[in-house]
Amino acid sequence: MRAVPAATRNDIVAGLSVAGLLLPEAVAYAAIAGLTPAHALWATVAGCLTYAMVGRSRFAIVSSTSSSAAILAATLAALPGGAADRSALATLVVVLTGGCFLAARLLSLGGLTGFIARPVLRGFALGLAITIIIKQLPAVVGVTVPAHDLFHLLIGLAASASRWNFVSIALAATALIVLLVLRRFPRLPGALIVLLLGIGSALVVPLPGVAQVGTIDIALALPTLPRFSWALYSRAAQFSLPLVLILFAESWGTMRALALRHGDSLDPNRELGALGLANLASAAVSGMPVGAGFSVGNASEAAGASSRVTGIVAALGLVALIVVAAPQVAKLPTPVLAAVVIAALVHALDPTPLIRLWRLRRDGVIALAAALAVLAFGVLNGMLIAILLSLAALVRRLATPHLAQLGRLGDSHDYVDLLRHDNAVAPVGVLIWRPAVPLFFANAERVFAAITAASSEARALVVSLEESADLDSTALDALIEFDAATTKRGVRLQLARTHDRVRDLLRRAGATGLAARTSYSVDDAVEAISKGE
Repeated sequence: MRAVPAATRNDIVAGLSVAGLLLPEAVAYAAIAGLTPAHALWATVAGCLTYAMVGRSRFAIVSSTSSSAAILAATLAALPGGAADRSALATLVVVLTGGCFLAARLLSLGGLTGFIARPVLRGFALGLAITIIIKQLPAVVGVTVPAHDLFHLLIGLAASASRWNFVSIALAATALIVLLVLRRFPRLPGALIVLLLGIGSALVVPLPGVAQVGTIDIALALPTLPRFSWALYSRAAQFSLPLVLILFAESWGTMRALALRHGDSLDPNRELGALGLANLASAAVSGMPVGAGFSVGNASEAAGASSRVTGIVAALGLVALIVVAAPQVAKLPTPVLAAVVIAALVHALDPTPLIRLWRLRRDGVIALAAALAVLAFGVLNGMLIAILLSLAALVRRLATPHLAQLGRLGDSHDYVDLLRHDNAVAPVGVLIWRPAVPLFFANAERVFAAITAASSEARALVVSLEESADLDSTALDALIEFDAATTKRGVRLQLARTHDRVRDLLRRAGATGLAARTSYSVDDAVEAISKGE
C-alpha cells in the first residue's frame, strides 16, 4: 500500500485542527450577525471548498469572519424589514458582495485596497474589536441590555450590576484564560477544547441562571429572495461596498502577509475572483459573507499547512463536526461562547502598531480617528468614515507637498536637499527646487506659487520634475503659465529630470520652447543654464 506523503499528512492534521477552530467561531460570528449558526457554518464549508478550487493561497481559510459579521449586522439593522426577512436580506447582501468582487475582478481592480491606508485599517480593526467585545459583555455577566449604541449599552450594564450572574462571569473568565494559554500550543484546537469543556461543565455541574446556546438548526437551506423593492436593492448595494472593501482588505492582508513569509506569489485580481465565487457559493447555501480571516489563516500556517488541501480537509471536518456535535453544542453556556469571540479578537487590541505610528510621527491621528469613528458612529458608518479618512489623508499629503531646495553635494554630480546636508552648496545664481510629490490638479498651482514667492531675487530657476511621470491638463497649464510668468520677469527656467511623457505632452500643447529647455538630470540643467543654451 502506497504511503501517504508527509506534506499531505501535514495538510490533513492542519485541516482537522482548523476545523476544530471553525466550529465555535462560526457559532460565535452568527451570533454577532444576529443569524442562526447554520448561516455561518454552511458559509464556511462553501467558502473553504470554493476557494480551495479557485484561489492560490495555501494558508488562507475562507470562512465567516468577525469583521464581516459585524458589518453584516449593521447592514441588516439599517435595511427595512422584520426578523422574518433577516435571512433573505443577508442572502441578498452576500449575493451583491460576491457580484462586486467579480466585477472588480473583471475590471482588474486588485489595487482597490490601496485606497484604504494601513493606519486606517489598524484603527478600524481596533475600534471593531472593542465594539464586538463590549457587545459580548451582557452574555458574560448574564443579563439582557437593550441598547442601540455602545454608550447606552455600557450605561445599561452599569445599571444592571446588581443582577450580574457571577457564575456566568467565572465561566467566561475561565474559558478566556484557557483559550489564551492554549494559544501557546498552536497545533491544539484551543477553541474546540474550550467548547467541549464548556459543554461538559453544563452536563456535570449545576450552573444556576446561566443561559445556553440552545438547539442549533443545521438543516441546509436553499436561498430565498422575496420580491424586495428596487429601492431596497439599491440601498443594499450601497451597503455592500464597505463590506467588500473590508473583506478584501482583511483577506488580501492575511494572504499577502503569509505569502511573503514563505516566498509565495499571489495575484490580487485572481484572489478577487476567488473571493467573489466563494461568496456566491455561500449565498447558494443561505450563508454569511466569507473572507480569509487573520486568526484562522495564521492558525492554518501554525498547524503545518502546506497546500490548499488543508482548506478542503477543514471543510469536510467541519461537516463531520456539525453532524456529530450540533446536539451537544446546544448545551454550550453562552458566556463560554462569548469568551471564544473575545479570544478571537484579543490580537486586534494590541496597541503596538498604533504606538509605532505615534513614534514615527506618521498617521497616528488618522488611526486613532478611525477607531473612534467606529466606536462613536457604529461599524458601518465607521467604515465609511475610515475610507474617507484614507482619501483625505492622501489628498492632504498630495495637496501640501514639501518643496526642497537642492544643492550640489561636494564635487559630485549629485544634488540633494540643502536643509538636510550641510556640505551641499547651491550653484551661484541658480535656485533649484524639487516638489516632493507628483504634480496634479490639486497642487500644481500652489507649488508654482510657492516657488515664485521663494525665488523673487533669482535670475535662473531649475525645477526638478522627477516625481511627476505624467501631468494632467491642469498641472500642464499651470506649468506653462509659470514658465510664461518667469520669462516675463526675465528669469530663465530649466526643467530637470523630465520624463519623456511630460516632454511629449509639452510638445503636443505647443510649448515647444519649454520642451527644449528640459534635461534628464539636475546637473545637465545647471550646465545648460550656465552655457545659456
